[in-house]
Amino acid sequence: MLVDERRKKIKEILLQDKSVKVSELVRYFNVSEETIRRDLNELEKEGLIKKNYGGAVLVEELQNAIMAIPPVQQRKFEFSNEKDAIGRAAAGLIADKNTVILDAGSTTWSVSRHLNDRQGITVVTNSVDIAQEFGKDDGAEVIVIGGKLIKKSMSLVGPQAEAELRNYNADIVFVGVSGISLSKGFTSSDIYEAEVKRAMVSAGRKRVVVADHSKFDRQGLIAFADFKDIDVLVTSDLADKDVLRAIKERGVEVIVSSVMEEAMNLPITH
Repeated sequence: MLVDERRKKIKEILLQDKSVKVSELVRYFNVSEETIRRDLNELEKEGLIKKNYGGAVLVEELQNAIMAIPPVQQRKFEFSNEKDAIGRAAAGLIADKNTVILDAGSTTWSVSRHLNDRQGITVVTNSVDIAQEFGKDDGAEVIVIGGKLIKKSMSLVGPQAEAELRNYNADIVFVGVSGISLSKGFTSSDIYEAEVKRAMVSAGRKRVVVADHSKFDRQGLIAFADFKDIDVLVTSDLADKDVLRAIKERGVEVIVSSVMEEAMNLPITH
């Protein structure tokens, strides 16, 4: 097994069990104790674990972040005005007849809600919710990639999804994030979703991240893209301006939508 594959598997074990023991990993991978300790040293440098006597534990910050992620249906209602503003701005990047890849998530779902006037677009997605949203639209061709269903996010992930994505060369790709860190880049709190996001980024000519203000200066478990891998970040005017300036300096175009303007466009209810 290659080093990267072994470390990926160790991350999977950490994600599930929150801790690992050197002796168990030695038996599992049939490698030396020295090899496993080198692996753990690298994961500690990435800020993912804290080593202890005989093994390591997932850092508390990441454990809390994983536990705090609500189901996607609930996330749709968190910062809903902001996400709708981001979705509207991001949709403006899509032209008629484009092939679009849409990642699973509440903010990418908000993008899908603003595409009903596009003609002849092809949408490729791993999201059950986004596919359902486009089921209302006769103007779009929808392709749902296969894989294992993660019910918390209603996303399809795994080797099958990654393999299918390699067949596409999309005009534009939209991915969501668990966190954006100036030191780690764009991250996800699920290792399986991170691999699919990485495959999506590789499949697009224009790569776009959509993120509400709560995602900034937050680190997920796995980095799936660096700043050099992303062309555009679409966010809102609630995001930290100093962080956005630093992201621009790293070569990413930043589009800032107005939450106040979006709120003014909402219908009045009594």
